[in-house]
Amino acid sequence: MKAASWKNQWLTDPKSNILSGITVALALIPEAIAFSIIAGVHPMVGLYTSFIIAVVISFFGGRPAMISAATGAMALLMVNLVRDHGLEYLFAATVLCGIIQTAIGYMRLGHLIRFVPHPVMNGFVNALAILIFTAQLVHFRGQGWLMYALLALTLAIIYGLPRLTKAFPSALAAIIVVSAITMGFKLDVLTVGDIGNITSALPSFHLPNFVPNVDNLMIILPYSVSLALVGLLESLLTSNIVDDMTDTTSSKNREVKGQGIANIVTGFFGGMAGCAMIGQSVINVKSGGRTRLSTFTAGIFLLILIMVLSSVVKEIPMAALVGVMFMVSFGTFNWRSLTELKRIPIGDSIVMAVTVIIVVMTHNLSYGVMAGVVISALIFARRISGMKVEGTMEGRRKRYLVTGQLFFATTTAFSHQFDYADDPDEVVIDFGQSHVWDHSAVNAIAKLADKYAAAGKSVALEGLNEQSRSLVDRIGLGGGAH
Repeated sequence: MKAASWKNQWLTDPKSNILSGITVALALIPEAIAFSIIAGVHPMVGLYTSFIIAVVISFFGGRPAMISAATGAMALLMVNLVRDHGLEYLFAATVLCGIIQTAIGYMRLGHLIRFVPHPVMNGFVNALAILIFTAQLVHFRGQGWLMYALLALTLAIIYGLPRLTKAFPSALAAIIVVSAITMGFKLDVLTVGDIGNITSALPSFHLPNFVPNVDNLMIILPYSVSLALVGLLESLLTSNIVDDMTDTTSSKNREVKGQGIANIVTGFFGGMAGCAMIGQSVINVKSGGRTRLSTFTAGIFLLILIMVLSSVVKEIPMAALVGVMFMVSFGTFNWRSLTELKRIPIGDSIVMAVTVIIVVMTHNLSYGVMAGVVISALIFARRISGMKVEGTMEGRRKRYLVTGQLFFATTTAFSHQFDYADDPDEVVIDFGQSHVWDHSAVNAIAKLADKYAAAGKSVALEGLNEQSRSLVDRIGLGGGAH
């Protein structure tokens, strides 16, 4: 990293980035505890994970200001492994997950994220916003009017303070004010301490109690592969969102390697696999975070909260943190995508809707995104598989104008458009409005030429663009066309 780039990625506007990192650290605590409970592990595992991954990714990640930590999508994949084989196998699976991700990064496969269509991105974002919102509703169970009043106050501060000043993150201000009120008046409301126990202890290096023989590796390998792919998918999609929010670019392959390194480290320090968090990343950006310092601060301040201020953290009302997550949900949802439904192609609307429905129903982002990509591919294949061939007489020869893409899905329709028996002795096939894509297409042209040759007629190919001509010449047509 060049000196100028290092300064830009770390030292630009340190005040805003430190304050945004503190805000994120506070928002990480209930999430990390909740995800630990989902995975079936002690809350400190999730907290250690969030601290370690945030710090490591701040150095090795490819997207400054993006927050990575323990996530719900990853926690859901760990449940059966923890239940059936225990915590030590989870640590080993986390290390292997990191190794797989690092290898993918060195193979430079991060740019495959470009093949995720925009409707799938919209579906991913909207589904995640819905999941963030619905995940907070559990905190209202058994709560009285005070919970709703404090939530309303939190939202009022979050949305009202920026109208007065933007010098201080409104989300952090809301957490401080609402916490001060509940502690000062000793209000009986749900707090962070009610969600899970926080102990003041540093994470320590720990070799997983795991014998790496073939049988054990076969146990953790499916989990590690799933964790690696889901983690990278969520991280790369989140990096695209942060790119758009900050109007900057990021290194996808560096981010892939960074995620791998972070998971390897956390696996050796008593943590579970994690990845980028869209909710906390949005909080960071909206609070003014733009550099690696904000991510680093989030991790370090989380450790300070665990080690020094755990007694204070336990008293933070969940109403304040729920309010912050509601803000994230509202800000994450792409409301414009709803107004565009009438204007965009029906296929794109279906893709977005299917992505949202599957993610919300399964709580698994990868299922929805994969389904969306597959449906988009099918729709795209149908759109480009329209093939039209028009024949006109030019004196004593006949010219066929081919319009559309010639590839494996259109070769049958292409071959049926020619009148081999009744055409004149000279036939011209004009590809000026077409493109020849693959071996199947060249093979279809060769068969067509052979049929005309068998009938004693010649075929001339015209209008082939440079790429199509190169493919045809490389594969060859035999002697039936020129």
